[in-house]
Amino acid sequence: MKVNPPQLADQLNKRLDPAYLVTGDEPLLVQEACDQIREAALKQGYEERTVFQTDNQFDWNQVTEETQSLSLFSTLKRVEVRLHSGKPGKGREAFERYLESPPEDVILLVSGPRLDSGEFRKSWYKQWQQKAVHVPVWPVDPGDFPRWLENRARGMGLHLTRHALQQLCERLEGNLLAAHQELERLQLVAGDEPIDDAVMMAGVEDSSRYNAFELSTEALAGHRAHALKILRRLSEEGNSPLAILGVLQRDLKHLVNLQQAWKSGRNSAEFFKASFIRQRSLQKAVEQGARRLSSRRCEVAREQCRRVDRAAKGYDTSLPVWSALAALIETLSGR
Repeated sequence: MKVNPPQLADQLNKRLDPAYLVTGDEPLLVQEACDQIREAALKQGYEERTVFQTDNQFDWNQVTEETQSLSLFSTLKRVEVRLHSGKPGKGREAFERYLESPPEDVILLVSGPRLDSGEFRKSWYKQWQQKAVHVPVWPVDPGDFPRWLENRARGMGLHLTRHALQQLCERLEGNLLAAHQELERLQLVAGDEPIDDAVMMAGVEDSSRYNAFELSTEALAGHRAHALKILRRLSEEGNSPLAILGVLQRDLKHLVNLQQAWKSGRNSAEFFKASFIRQRSLQKAVEQGARRLSSRRCEVAREQCRRVDRAAKGYDTSLPVWSALAALIETLSGR
């Protein structure tokens, strides 16, 4: 059956199903849904855990063997599979075999990007719907982001003034992972105190001299040397490569969409208003990048984003993630 994220807690309280599939293109929300399932499984004694990362050469027999083998350390175990794309490939057969007769001592947790639409018509997915749970995670609409951010802050015990909330929304522009990290930093700085502009900026300055938003702005503006300097500083300070990538992907998407808007006869102001892009520095950088970068270079940048994502998630161990990010910055800041 299909269960939306807000309904997941109630479903887990009622029972644990033999398998869960969590898919979507918002890493933070996918991670949090998986954490809910892991916590529920742990409470019921599923302590042993085996994790598989898939790629195009992945041997799915490993998953079948693991789900059918006896547990070495406890009577109950979790088997987690992290998909590298929205098409499971040979994993379809492994899922069907598992669901034909699910072991009572195993819970299978599969997570990954949004499923390809063609998968919904295949036999493995129909079987999954009958015997297991699918949790589809959808992006937060740009118009709903301020409410999402306010609710997230309230849930973390933070009290934002209206103007502080507006400033955060303009800085974060819908990046959920970066938003969560920003709120965690503010939590350390403010404690139980209300957060106004001064407290918010103190939190940002205290956590890092630079941030992913400045990095993206400098890269799109063509300031290569400074952008690479910011990237080195972010690496030294232990920032999340996925959070940085999320900002770069968002702004690259804005850039490409702006180029398409120009071709259809719309001007920049119309595009920025329709896309909820209000921050002047971001508008300027996106416009500069859209005028400077060719469609070919944008396609190269898209492919580099995919490579950074795979490296950051451990799917490609041959590629150092910070080197991949540096190559992406070179592309975005070039001509």
